[in-house]
Amino acid sequence: MTSSDCEGAGEVFSVGARTKAPSGGSGQALEDSQLRSEKDVFFRRPTFLTVSAQLHLEAYMQEHPKVWTFAPTFRAERSDTPRHVSEFWMLEAEMRTHTLEEITALVEDMVRALVRGLDKSSFIEELIIARRSWETPKASESAVERESLKARWDNLTEGSWPRVTYAHAMELIQKSAKFGASDFLHKPEWESGLQLEHERFITATVGQGKPVFVTDYPQAIKPFYMLPSAAATSQDATRSTTVACFDLLLPEVCEVAGGSLREHRLQHLTASMQSRSSGHATGAPGAELDRENLPKSPEAGDNLDWYMDLRRFGSVPHGGFGFGFDRFLCYLTGLGNIKDVIPWPRSYGRCDS
Repeated sequence: MTSSDCEGAGEVFSVGARTKAPSGGSGQALEDSQLRSEKDVFFRRPTFLTVSAQLHLEAYMQEHPKVWTFAPTFRAERSDTPRHVSEFWMLEAEMRTHTLEEITALVEDMVRALVRGLDKSSFIEELIIARRSWETPKASESAVERESLKARWDNLTEGSWPRVTYAHAMELIQKSAKFGASDFLHKPEWESGLQLEHERFITATVGQGKPVFVTDYPQAIKPFYMLPSAAATSQDATRSTTVACFDLLLPEVCEVAGGSLREHRLQHLTASMQSRSSGHATGAPGAELDRENLPKSPEAGDNLDWYMDLRRFGSVPHGGFGFGFDRFLCYLTGLGNIKDVIPWPRSYGRCDS
């Protein structure tokens, strides 16, 4: 449980206490509106189920050069798709580093080591045998053919993984749309981000079956804590500053990991938080944060004093990533729906256990 929304998207589950009505009442639980009132808030401030352990890992990183956690994560995203659930497991890590390349290399080495270890075992043969016993014609429609499963694993361990900047990826997508080579439902635009169909286009054209790292996204569509890209310039006034971040895309399932360098300079972090609260994408480094102008809604989360203190009293260049275990498992097994790799999946409109 936490009082901050790491991603800043507001897609969080609120935590409250179910309290019986006062003596003489109906004995029923208080209405949600009453539970949210100030006098009934259990923790005396809005509290949520965590969407990420990143901010807290940064505190541990001040003492230990490399830290990690593997824990459940909760997102109140109203998406009922084969790729989304409301509760999933995520591996998160923070490390002292000056470069984004060191983080992407760690992610790549980690995945390679994991898959090679599984490949030496009998896991893939056992998986194929198990699928023969329980697959129905309907289930097999969305599952990867058994014959191609081994090739999928080989693509994770053999050869290098392509890297492409967001700018170059967007250029490829826009060019394909312009000349009619691809018919996208969502128009590719700089500050609209990459939709699923765009990510699949990148994995097919750039990755050609291999994972792809997409780096340096626009600052306007990423959280406040990301460090601006070292290569960012002001020469192109039509595009906002980019940040040193990445998404790891796998064929079909697409994003399975995301990370960045973190803004470790107090004044720059202050400026980023200030500009986000005022509705602007960027801000110049300035004086102390004007806390009166920060968002005070439960969705935004305003308890970040401790996070700023990590910079105020000294910090180091660092970064980290989050790795979606369930979605990765979905890719390894060749199943078409993430809910099929979770014993009790909980998603939008469904919590049966």
